[in-house]
Amino acid sequence: MRYLTIVAFSLGLLVVVLGAYTRLVDAGLGCPDWPGCYGFVGVPTSEAELAIANERFPDHPVESEKAWPEMIHRYAATLLGIVILAILAVAIFARLPLGLPITLTLLVIAQGIFGAWTVTLKLWPQVVTLHLLGGFATVTLLWLYFVQQGGVPRAKVSHKARTLSWLVGALLVAQITLGGWTASNYAALACPDFPLCHGQLIPAMDFRHGFNVLQEIGPSYLGGELSNDARIAIQVSHRLGAMVLAGFTLLLLTRLPSSLRWWLGSVLVIQFGLGVSNIWLQLPLAVATLHNLVALVYLLTIAYVLIGPSTRSSAG
Repeated sequence: MRYLTIVAFSLGLLVVVLGAYTRLVDAGLGCPDWPGCYGFVGVPTSEAELAIANERFPDHPVESEKAWPEMIHRYAATLLGIVILAILAVAIFARLPLGLPITLTLLVIAQGIFGAWTVTLKLWPQVVTLHLLGGFATVTLLWLYFVQQGGVPRAKVSHKARTLSWLVGALLVAQITLGGWTASNYAALACPDFPLCHGQLIPAMDFRHGFNVLQEIGPSYLGGELSNDARIAIQVSHRLGAMVLAGFTLLLLTRLPSSLRWWLGSVLVIQFGLGVSNIWLQLPLAVATLHNLVALVYLLTIAYVLIGPSTRSSAG
């Protein structure tokens, strides 16, 4: 079971990275149908297949450089689903506790539905954001299951650190949600400078449209549909959220054991640096992908702190 869990966890990390890469290279609609690609199991490559594909989707001609990232992401996600089903099967036959295996199975089924909706609803931001959160939740539960099996020793933290970790965890989930909303609405470069935005401390912002969760279903959201002021509202909110999260994380660091303190502190510094680099370097693919991955590592670290045994003694 531990072997299956670490395989699933590794696959989950890969799926999150591939999902971020697919989104960043604008390949979310690389295949306009689901679960196949232009009606084929794989990306059409031969002249005959390309002719059939373009006839089926005349408004969406085949772009192999976008179709392949999308299909590789689907293949990896499918493999992850199979391994999670194997975890459930082993848990049933070995008469192990079924809580987490069943939760993981339901979550991966929901992720498959969100994956289909991402395509059929043409990158509707609500679905894209929920799909991102579902991916993070899947990997986090796999990590907790692995720790629960004794794969990693649990860290002892003080009761105060545990309480503060819940707050940091809630802020982190909110910030990840904001990050997903930023990406799905193509607002990452709404402010081309930092720490100001278009040279202003308080630029013109449209929060009403920027955070309208009742956006119309139907148009393609590839490239985004919002005005620049609405995207600026999202970007500035994401920045402010990062500042608040960083502040409470720094407070948490003072209450953690030294090993965890250095690890979480490094994650915080790296993540902040990646976020700033995304702006200053105009969203380079490698940096933006790492920004997604390190956000997940951040979440895994807080989850690890939360499941450890607490002690009334001070941390350190």
